Amino acid sequence: MSKYLSLEGRLISAAALPLIIAIVITWLGTQAGFSPLLSLATALLLALPLLIGLIRYVLTPLNSTLKSLQNGLLNFRDGDFSISLVPPKDSELRQITLLYNEVGEYLRKERAHIYQRELLLDTVIQTSPQTLLLIDQNDRIIYSNNSAKQLLNHGKPIQGLLLQQALSESPKEIARAINSWKNGLFNYTDRHGPHSIHIGNSTFVLNTQTHRLIVLREMTRELTRAEVEVWKKVIRLISHELNNSLAPISSLAHSGKMLVTKPGKEQALEKVFDIIADRCKHLTEFTQGYASFAKLPAPSCESVTWQELINRIMPIQAFSLKGTLPEEPGYFDPIQIEQALLNLIKNSREAGSNSDDIELEVSTDPLGQKIVLSDRGCGMSEKVLEQALLPFFSTKEQGVGLGLALCREIIDAHDGQIQLLNRAGGGLQICLWLPWGKI
Repeated sequence: MSKYLSLEGRLISAAALPLIIAIVITWLGTQAGFSPLLSLATALLLALPLLIGLIRYVLTPLNSTLKSLQNGLLNFRDGDFSISLVPPKDSELRQITLLYNEVGEYLRKERAHIYQRELLLDTVIQTSPQTLLLIDQNDRIIYSNNSAKQLLNHGKPIQGLLLQQALSESPKEIARAINSWKNGLFNYTDRHGPHSIHIGNSTFVLNTQTHRLIVLREMTRELTRAEVEVWKKVIRLISHELNNSLAPISSLAHSGKMLVTKPGKEQALEKVFDIIADRCKHLTEFTQGYASFAKLPAPSCESVTWQELINRIMPIQAFSLKGTLPEEPGYFDPIQIEQALLNLIKNSREAGSNSDDIELEVSTDPLGQKIVLSDRGCGMSEKVLEQALLPFFSTKEQGVGLGLALCREIIDAHDGQIQLLNRAGGGLQICLWLPWGKI
């Protein structure tokens, strides 16, 4: 049995006392000679204020508890779970307030747990070498880590700034990459030397608003380590190729020497020399490909009209011209840029793109010259995209991996930048940017 009287019991008790008083007054009135109706009316008039007072007294704890619950729920809505209620004596109200206190305690513990996890996550993000930017739909930076501040604003806070305000202090190559809204690999140079950066963009809905997450990952060290592994692979490849050719040549030379001493073996001797010549030709072609990459001369820049460059390339590799060519001539080494574009167009065709889908677009501004080649081939996976510019890296069975690497060397020699970006709907876009002025 409950220690405290229930609210229902208190209401019955409060109503019973005035009722008993009314009955007693009515009986006394009839005993005194008054009419029963007058006695009842008098009794009700005397008992009614008492009934109202008693009911108000009984309902006072209920009103107080409801008011406390209302204030507590308003605190919950504002994120304050620190308020606990004093349980009243009424059993029903006491149960409700105890339940409220249990919910508040659970929410306090849950918020503390979430806070600890958020603190841990923020610590990890702030110490991450990757650059992280969270942009709201008004193009304002609502979250960034320390790497983002160092990269974009010389270590100064950027949270709360518009994205374009932060990019105005960053390297122009990074600003162009972020504004392009595309995923890919690009490089730039600062006082610390050249850097390779991989950029990733994603959008998601947070609190019914679209947000953009930008992740920039420094790839310079990874590419350097990968280049060391690639060079080891190249050395093994060259050694294997030389051994496969020199061993037969040595054997054939010995056989030829023996045939010289025997009369009537001129036809066999001629065949031996033909095989030796074929192996030497193969070795020459094999080594010339590597020599063209290793011995790239310094660019000899000159003024070149864009139509002249197009006329030199189009008869060799078919493509479509997008837009109009700039009237102002470009300034670069025409032989090297021609070679780079021919390699890129050849790669686009080998990636499965039709000639009509290979588009070349040229634009200029006061800062430099931009050549964009787009195709509708198979594109590149993220893993391939990160290594595509490495020398001797190739996904083709018979490829030697020199095409894109040679393009990178040519653009770097011009103090330019190269970007590889996957296109929406399939295909690849390669942006070549060349500065004005002499090298």
